[in-house]
This record gives sequence, C-alpha cells and structure tokens, in this order.
Amino acid sequence: MADQFVPLLDRGCQAEKMPSKSNLYRFSKTGKSGKRLHIPLPAAPGYDKLPGMSRKKAGSTGPRPAPQSEAPFGLKQLADYLGFAPATVSLVLNGSAVADTISTETKKLILDAAKKFNYRPNFFARCLRTKRSFTIGVMVSEVSEGYNATVLSGIEDHLLQEGYFYFVASHRFKQDLIDEYPQLFLHRSVDGLIVVNTPWHLDLPVPVVTVSSHHTVKGVTSIVLDHYRAAEVALRHLVELGHRNIAFIKGQAFVPDTDVRWNSILGAAAQMELPIYEKLVTQIADNSPTPQPGYALTRKLLASGEKFTALFAFNDISAIGAVRALHEAGLRVPEDISVVGFDDIESAAYQSPGLTTVRQPLRKMGRMAAETVLRCIVQPAEKSDASPRITVEPELIVRGTTAIARQQTTRRKILPPRSTESRIASD
Repeated sequence: MADQFVPLLDRGCQAEKMPSKSNLYRFSKTGKSGKRLHIPLPAAPGYDKLPGMSRKKAGSTGPRPAPQSEAPFGLKQLADYLGFAPATVSLVLNGSAVADTISTETKKLILDAAKKFNYRPNFFARCLRTKRSFTIGVMVSEVSEGYNATVLSGIEDHLLQEGYFYFVASHRFKQDLIDEYPQLFLHRSVDGLIVVNTPWHLDLPVPVVTVSSHHTVKGVTSIVLDHYRAAEVALRHLVELGHRNIAFIKGQAFVPDTDVRWNSILGAAAQMELPIYEKLVTQIADNSPTPQPGYALTRKLLASGEKFTALFAFNDISAIGAVRALHEAGLRVPEDISVVGFDDIESAAYQSPGLTTVRQPLRKMGRMAAETVLRCIVQPAEKSDASPRITVEPELIVRGTTAIARQQTTRRKILPPRSTESRIASD
C-alpha cells in the first residue's frame, strides 16, 4: 500500500477534490498515456466498522442514553440524563446552601453521575450568574513556619471547603507594598480580603476581615486575641513557680501585636505586684522570622551580667533561639532558667525540652476570618460606622521549659507599673 504514495513526491502530482458523496480528497497524476490517474486515499483502519450516527426522534420519552465519550459535557446534558431540573443539579454541584433541602439520595445520584461522566461546572458561567469571582485576597507579613503559616492553614481549610480560590501576598512590613497590594487584589476582582498581622487603615469596596490588626476601620471586622488574659496566665504561671526576676523579649515595633501585648504585660504585672526591671527588657529589631533575633538578644542579656530566672519571649520562634543561647552559655533549661514562648506553633511541642507557651488558636482564627468574609460576601449588609470585633481566648500550655525558680537577689531599676485604668484605656 505504501508504494502507491511514492509518486506523490514527483513533480506534477497534485491534490484534486473529486466529486463524490463522501467528499474525500483523492490524489491524481498525469500518466505517460496522457490520462489522469486517480489514487484514492486509503481508509483509516476500522473505518468501515464505525457505528452510524443516530438522533433521538422528536417526542420520545425516557432518559437519554449515557454519553459514550469521557469528555466533559454540559449541565443540561447531565440534567437530561438524570431526569432532574438543571437548577437542582447546579445547586448540588456548586455546593449551594439551598442544596441542604435536597435529599441525600438525590445528591448522591447527581454527584455519582458527574463523576462518572467527568462533568465540571462552568466556572465562568457561575461567575456571570452570581456576579462573583469566587476568589479571596489574603495579605500576610511573610510566609514561614510560625504564626502566619498556621493562620493561613485555617483560612485555606474553609476556603477550599467552600470552593473558593485565594491569592496570597506577603509584604514584609514594607509600607509601599501594604498600600499597593489591596489595589492589585481589587484589579483581580477578588470578592473579599483577609488581612493577617498587618497594620490596616484602608476602607475598601469589598468585605475585609483582619486578624491581629488592632486598628479600627469602618465596616472592617477584627479578630484579635485577649492579650491581657494571655499576659496574665503566663506571668501567673511564672510567679507561682517563684520567679520574680523575669527577662522579656518584645516584638518588633512595626508588628501590630507588639504594643498591645507589652501594655497587657505591664498591666498584668502591676496587678500581681510583679516588678519589671528595665535592664531585663529587650526588643527585636530585625525583620527576620527566624530564631536568630531571640538567640542574639538572649546572648546580650547574659553578657550584661543582669540576673534572671525566667524569660518570656514575644513568640515561639524567638523563644527557641533563646533556649539555644542559654544552652550554649552552659545554663540548663528549666533548672537554671525557665522560658515561656507565645503562639504554640506546631514545632513548639517537639523541642527538647518541649516549649511552655501561650497558645493562640491560630488555625481557628484563620478559619473564623474565612467564614466571616464569606458570610459578608453572601449576605452583604449596609455599610455602617460599626467595626465588629471578635475576641478569642488564649490558653497556657505547660511543657518542659518551666520549673521552680532558683532564688537570685539583685538591685535593679524597676519600670513604673501601669494602672488598670490605663490598661483599659489603651485596649
């Protein structure tokens, strides 16, 4: 058969459409006798065995036959096959709240058929119908192990469950990016915005929910920790173990939680009549999400010669760095120095020894933020001057880095205590 096509490479060979019912192309060549030789294309293997096409007669009843191809097909075809209304199928496949009124048996039939025939809802049609993009913007300071990553996991849990896509942008506390990213999100038609651990002052035309951003903005819902309670449980734990000389590592000045948490510590310490010594207070300056700042500050505290029996760090990451510095100095944790962290990130329990810390329900806070922003999208309310606030409770997690204090006495300058009134005024 292949020999028939060798002449096709010769000059004078041309394609000519032959008049026939099959409308096939045949190749022709002028032979030596002057006659035109027609060379038909060979039929594809099995061509003569292909089934004929059939159409269902008008007015016939009953479900249509199942599609023979695995290629995706439309909602109407799936509804016709099942014998259900397209609206019913759409409600189930799009996970609409109204679908809760549809029987479990019906939903199973729809989902099984969609899986069997590889049906996928038309995303663009859904967007046009609902006038939503089903996309959420998420702003964080950075993405690494610790606070932000755990909050993000909670956000992701709920958005994926509800069929939403999301963009994440990290700004590293650069003000130009904090100002620019919201506009970029709006240009991408996000339905709402979740802002994590970021200073926030903007009033946007879409729902906004913040996590650990302590600024009041009209119409913006804030999810925050009860920092006074967190300071109280941590300090009371140390005081009950006999600690009076406590060193502190404060967070960076540009982090929203820093001032709120420090003021809470001062207020709780005043209530307990616990002295806070000025030379035992240090503050992270580096914009680094690693244990290095906690390590460096603890080495600095040790080099100062100031005596302390416990250290309360701004977060677990800095506390991990502090424990390393203490070990390198030949000090035992907790026998010589007790250490308390903050956040309860996943690796805190796997340190040696396990880190005593104040747990923020970070994953829960992320999930709450996602639930709240979606609720505001689905049930928009008239914008008011109100700024709803959701406060979550901390929990002290006692592990192996705290123990009874070894008594040490020294004279130091004490920071003036804050009164209860000043604490309340600052919240």
